[in-house]
Amino acid sequence: MHASPATPPVSRMARIARARQLAMQDGTPLAGGLVEPWIAQSWQRCLTQGLRPQQSVHFEAVSANVMRQAAEANRTLVQAARPILKQLGHALAETRYFAILTNHEGVVIDTDGPIDRSDSRAAVITRVGVDLSEKSVGTTAIGAALRELQPVWLHRGEHFFNDTAVYSCAGAPLFGPDGRCVGMLDLTGVEAAERPELRHLATHAARRIENALLLQRAHRLLLRLNWPGLPLGDDADGLITLDADGLVCAANRAARQLLPMLNTQGMELHGRDLFAMPWETLFDQARRGEVIEIPLWSGLRLQAHPLLAGGKPGSPRSSGPTLPLRDVETGLIRKAVEDARGNVAQAARNLGISRATVYRKLGQRG
Repeated sequence: MHASPATPPVSRMARIARARQLAMQDGTPLAGGLVEPWIAQSWQRCLTQGLRPQQSVHFEAVSANVMRQAAEANRTLVQAARPILKQLGHALAETRYFAILTNHEGVVIDTDGPIDRSDSRAAVITRVGVDLSEKSVGTTAIGAALRELQPVWLHRGEHFFNDTAVYSCAGAPLFGPDGRCVGMLDLTGVEAAERPELRHLATHAARRIENALLLQRAHRLLLRLNWPGLPLGDDADGLITLDADGLVCAANRAARQLLPMLNTQGMELHGRDLFAMPWETLFDQARRGEVIEIPLWSGLRLQAHPLLAGGKPGSPRSSGPTLPLRDVETGLIRKAVEDARGNVAQAARNLGISRATVYRKLGQRG
């Protein structure tokens, strides 16, 4: 008995072509599971707007005034992103992909990388001020990232229009220090080999842009945060900035995941709202340059590296174990007694604790 020959695998392009037929000719809403659901949903939105794949896409010429307005309105984002875009351009140099930065509406505000200006298909989408949103050019990584608010990858025919099926692109949304989407980062190639790993590159670069944008805001203290046992000092850290009075100025996405209270819209937060310890301790430890453990009101703990504004937000000075919380508390109490010139009662009042607690804490440490 002979085994039947194995069925040859269906190529990626064949699956996309089949999905387009199901969605755009047969009207199957999710395209038979051959593409990501969000792609099929974007196709459906385009069809509902009366658009058809065979229509020509007109990347309308933008005036110099529109270009200036787009650049000026997003000046801080462009400034934060420029060094990262330059590095991306270097990383993409041999791939025929390039980087596009847009605002929250999908309007191009900066570009970098090996852009072949002699190829109109590349030149037309890399002009500052051109609208690359879904409503303008159909399904793209730009429109998808801004709508889905997550990293995406699209290859060739996964774009809605036939005219845009020459592109392959990765996209990642960008979130500002207040947690709102401020734009997106796109890595696009024209008739280039499929590189789905570029979604990871775009995601990593987007995180770096967000952190740079956060550090542009005025602040007095920067907190780098992570769970105990995890390294501190890279782009994956949670970042929170405080002003001199302990008020929260800004936070990145990682910090909002570590401390969900930061996602509360319209609420002014203070260090004491986040951490179950005197917030002044963070400033004291920043002057010492030490990594510490900080307790949360939930009962969980984080490790933190506090840095005063003007300090280098790099790796912690101490690579050893974090200071136990009791040592941090003792140091704060001892300093308060010194500041009160030995008056324990005054120190206790300043700290909001009893004299007995002061004696007990200092007595425990000899």
